[in-house]
Amino acid sequence: MAYSTDMGVRAIHEGIAAGEFSAREVAQASFEHIAKADADVHAYLELTEDAAFAAADKVDAAVADGTFEQMGPLAGVPVAFKDNMNMEGTHTTCSSKMLENYVSPYTATCVSRLVEAGGLPLGKLNMDEFAFGSSTETSAFGPTKNPWDLSRVPGGSSGGSAAAAAAGMACITLGSDTGGSIRQPASFCGVVGVKPTYGMVSRYGVVAFGSSLDQVGPFTRSVEDAAYAMDALCGFDPRDCTSQHFTPHFVDALSQGVEDMKVGIVPGFMDSPGLTAEVKEKVNEAAAKLEAAGAELVEVELPHADAAISAYYVLGPCEAFSNLARFDSVRYGYCAEGHKDLGGQYEGSRAGGFGMEAKRRIMLGSYLLSAGVYEKYYYPAQQVRRLITQDYERAYESCDVILIPTSPRAAFQFGEIGDPVEMHLSDIFTVSINIAGNGGMSVPCGLGSESGMPIGVQLVSPQFKDVNMFRAAAALEAAYGPAPVAPAFQAGE
Repeated sequence: MAYSTDMGVRAIHEGIAAGEFSAREVAQASFEHIAKADADVHAYLELTEDAAFAAADKVDAAVADGTFEQMGPLAGVPVAFKDNMNMEGTHTTCSSKMLENYVSPYTATCVSRLVEAGGLPLGKLNMDEFAFGSSTETSAFGPTKNPWDLSRVPGGSSGGSAAAAAAGMACITLGSDTGGSIRQPASFCGVVGVKPTYGMVSRYGVVAFGSSLDQVGPFTRSVEDAAYAMDALCGFDPRDCTSQHFTPHFVDALSQGVEDMKVGIVPGFMDSPGLTAEVKEKVNEAAAKLEAAGAELVEVELPHADAAISAYYVLGPCEAFSNLARFDSVRYGYCAEGHKDLGGQYEGSRAGGFGMEAKRRIMLGSYLLSAGVYEKYYYPAQQVRRLITQDYERAYESCDVILIPTSPRAAFQFGEIGDPVEMHLSDIFTVSINIAGNGGMSVPCGLGSESGMPIGVQLVSPQFKDVNMFRAAAALEAAYGPAPVAPAFQAGE
């Protein structure tokens, strides 16, 4: 059997082990598929052919000398990374003119762990500038398109990562999630997207947006592939002070079923303004399928969740303002020419290097942290954060995992949403999970009855009990089937 770009981790591993195809053939086929598919999708900003073929040759050498099983769980699997993750020798631009020519001098832990597990690094993926956005329309290098409908957005900010997985241009891609930037694009593109518990995956080497909110996670087309990725990613990293000791065992947990699990349903969420009928229908359908698989449905309340968006758009811009202060045109980054003094150079470089959404968040964060305003907004936002965290803790006293919508709607058309406030509401169901630090994942549940576009439902687990949501996700996938590659990009099309 020849390699196909719609294969998952297990099939690739077994095919290489059996000698049906080589890792180098996997890399070659992947780049050939990218050359065709990405002309339409624009998911990749940079390809890393040399690194991918070097990794493939190591895998093939291990097959030849009988040490393939020691290579790692992702041996020969094509992987790719959001362009806010450093990889030595590659450009790490964060899709911004500010970092257009920046070349990474080191590698992020999340990148190195996938490569050390045997992954073939294909390249760097498009995103909203500095992860500010919900549609990948704010990229300085042009938007990524949704593989299911090229007239629609893939979501954001990890839109390139979601689109690459959906179009079969990588088996596993990594994204970052500050308020829904993995789960929302996963729902829009019909793939699995995982935002692990905060501290479960190292953030070392990932350009920060909101340091108390950011978390790295995988996109895949199956729950099993996401479990393989999580087993490779998780674990303590001494270079990240928020990293926690955690022994991953996600693949082993997938067969446990949900017969002994209680799944929390939040009735208040189902009446949220903006929630479309087709999304509500899919959430109710998913709940029924989990119940049919043996889970018990229980109602839970999250009374302060309505305040999550307000708290997030105080905390996020404040942390973004602090993190973006380092881009001063002196040490690295875009430098405007023609200025006679350092102040003028600083002002001109930041004005020319940052896009409109980045400037908007810098200005908002600056205001919110100013004297007389800090106490009025920042402190209350932190208080709301604690209340939301307590709401989740109380909810988990009566359930093991919570089922809610991922996004209030399916993928929208390019240019359809111009109001920043309306765009922010795309994350209405995701931001509270980042605020509380819980694990969350979006699982595809077929196509919407009105839009005909992919729709995902969201599973939310207690902190460091992400296995719970994987068990529930596996049960849903057993009912719906693994996510297919978008029809126009399937092997042979």
